[in-house]
Amino acid sequence: MKKHNFYAGPSILSQYTLDKTVEGIRDFAGTGLSVLEVSHRSKEFVACINDTMARVKELLEVPEGYKVIFLGGGASMQFAMVPMNLMNKKSAYLNTGEWAGRALREARFYGEAVEVASSKDKMFNYIPKNYVVPADADYFHITTNNTIYGTELKKDPDVGVPLVGDMSSDIFSRPVDVSKYSVIYAGAQKNIAPAGVTLLIIKEDALGKVSRPIPTILDYRSHIKAESMFNTPPVFAVFAAQQTLRWLKELGGVKAIQKINIEKAAMLYDEIDRNKLFVSTIKDPEDRSLMNICFVMAEEYKDLEQAFVDFAKSKGIIGITGHRIVGGFRASTYNAMPVESVKALVDAMKEFEART
Repeated sequence: MKKHNFYAGPSILSQYTLDKTVEGIRDFAGTGLSVLEVSHRSKEFVACINDTMARVKELLEVPEGYKVIFLGGGASMQFAMVPMNLMNKKSAYLNTGEWAGRALREARFYGEAVEVASSKDKMFNYIPKNYVVPADADYFHITTNNTIYGTELKKDPDVGVPLVGDMSSDIFSRPVDVSKYSVIYAGAQKNIAPAGVTLLIIKEDALGKVSRPIPTILDYRSHIKAESMFNTPPVFAVFAAQQTLRWLKELGGVKAIQKINIEKAAMLYDEIDRNKLFVSTIKDPEDRSLMNICFVMAEEYKDLEQAFVDFAKSKGIIGITGHRIVGGFRASTYNAMPVESVKALVDAMKEFEART
């Protein structure tokens, strides 16, 4: 039975990525060695990581004056590295969920971090609007997609201060105006690669402006100067990322995948809104995530929640249980999620309704 993988992360990777990565595990770049054992200083891997950084620049149309680097670990490390490298006295944060809140709390170790707006009052089920960013903030931080609650900022905001974006769960899902940002960061395990590597796009002239000493390994300039080789990078994850970016380019790039993502999300949201059993947790269509689609059972059918999870599993549909904070269901429809898998979930919802 075909499996339809809706896990929120680590999440589905394209079949191309899986196949090419398996090839690299057996024989990396014709070396006769596995990518799991090759030296990060070998000319073959240096070529791999340089090509991967170049593909990031090409796909996102990164302008001059920016550097692309890969760091080991997850995006949560950037909750501390961003203020450490960018904040002198004051920063501003938009609080749209759990991860945005964690980033805000970390920033307060380094100075005044202002919460300009929050959707916590309604369980993070909307994107705040009409907020004011302090003009004296060293930067304004946004989390573009909310994996737990299912909201997404689909446009790059215009603000009068440097912009920082945590794009961990929607990077490469849509075109991005990189020129609006000083730093973009993204953990790989949603739309890029296996867990273990974080992508950063950094505007060079945003650095070197803080007065505090920065530990060398936590200073972005160290990693830029060493071209992601300041310490041993996560070789396997970078190699897998290269395959994903190759696949994305062959597909037509971020504009092409955005069109597919809109189609997939519309298919599922339409069924949620139509089906008597289910209710979307996000009322405003403008705020609904294209990556993490959250919904619950209608109140009168709450006792059928586990029954639906079990029914879906019998159809090969896995990973739709909502985050423990929210409950209900979450279908993660990242770039690699095929349209036919979303259709399989929609068909299961219809069939379960007919049986009820």
